[in-house]
Order: sequence, then C-alpha cells, then structure tokens
Amino acid sequence: MPPNLGELTAAVPELDAPQEVRLLSMERPLTVLRVSLHHPTPGSATFAYVPPQLEHDASPLLVGRGPDAHLRLQLPRLSRQHLSLEPYLEKGGTRLAFSLKALSRKGSVWVNGLTLRFLEQVTLGAVNRVAFSGVQMVVRIEGGTSLEAFVCCFHLSPSPLIYRLRAEETDERESVPQEQPPPGAGHGAPDHLGFLHSPLQPSPGGVPEIPLQREPLDGSLS
Repeated sequence: MPPNLGELTAAVPELDAPQEVRLLSMERPLTVLRVSLHHPTPGSATFAYVPPQLEHDASPLLVGRGPDAHLRLQLPRLSRQHLSLEPYLEKGGTRLAFSLKALSRKGSVWVNGLTLRFLEQVTLGAVNRVAFSGVQMVVRIEGGTSLEAFVCCFHLSPSPLIYRLRAEETDERESVPQEQPPPGAGHGAPDHLGFLHSPLQPSPGGVPEIPLQREPLDGSLS
C-alpha cells in the first residue's frame, strides 16, 4: 500500500546530501522544485520560517506572510497571500506543469520579465526568475512522474540572484524598468529568460546557467 504524503519527509535528503531526491517509499518520483531565495536585509529573519524541504499535494502552494501560507516570509510589505505556485496537468501531458499566480491586491510579482497584477498568472518554464517585495527567487523545476504531489527544496543565497536595472520588486507605486539585452547576447529566437543579466557565463542558447546546488547556504536556516 503506498504511504501517506506525511511519511515522505524522512525520504527527502538533507541539503548537504546528494542533490538527486530519491523517494524510495514511492513507486513514482515527485517533481522537485529547487527554490533559491535572497533578500538584501542582513540576517535571516525574513526566512525564519522557511524549511529545508516542503512536500505538498497537487494543490496551489501559497506564499505570503500570513499563518495560512505554506511558504511563510516575514516582510511587512508582503501580503498575507502574495502569490501561489499552481501545479496542473496539461492536456495530453504526463507530468505536472506549474504556473505562478499573483494574489496581492496592493503589490505585484515580477516573473521572467513580466509584471503580474492581482489574479494574473503565467506558465513557468524549467528555470524561472521571480521578484516581489524585495525578495528575489529562482525556481528550477525538475519533473517527476507523480501527479499526486511535489517537493520544494529551499536554498538561501547571500548574493543577489537577479541582475537587472532595478532588482527590487515593482509594484503599483513603481514603474517597470525596460530590460536591455546583455552585450554579446545571441541573436537567435527570443527567449523569455534571454534578457536577464547574470554574472555567470551564458550557455550557447543565450540563457545563463544557474547552478543552484552550488550557492552558499545560510547556516541559520531552520
């Protein structure tokens, strides 16, 4: 008989373990969302409630400062429910896909160059760059075959994750900056990540590689 989702915690490796997540107690592996987080405020108070790993069923995962948020962040500008990561099954698909939906009436969410207002949403790709309320977040999706649940593995980065003209959140009180392509960028087909600046060497396709596994971790994560 397959185990309950609550029994999967022990099967997920710690952050210092090999990056491949093996869930030996399940017949089908979970989709893994590797989420890196950065905030310019020194210390880790913003991320005090961020766990190393979080398993979630195939319902929206809420991000905000409210007690009902699955990913709870301590920021006064953040709405109680600021955004959600929403798994879904595409028509004819066999693996979970994800979209990001803005839930804040007073703020907004910047996703891969797009600014989302209240109830707007966008489909996520394999690597996604998100900014809101001063938080920078990179979400990398590694697809599994289970349709019942997914797991998030969180990393805290002391260094900025997104390099653009204004890295802070753009909301209704701020103008959205016009992104410029980095010098020497490829001239192939446009890509929704291609305009982003990165201190790393870009890959042949024009999209910078971000080795999330190599980012320094904050030892105070709990």
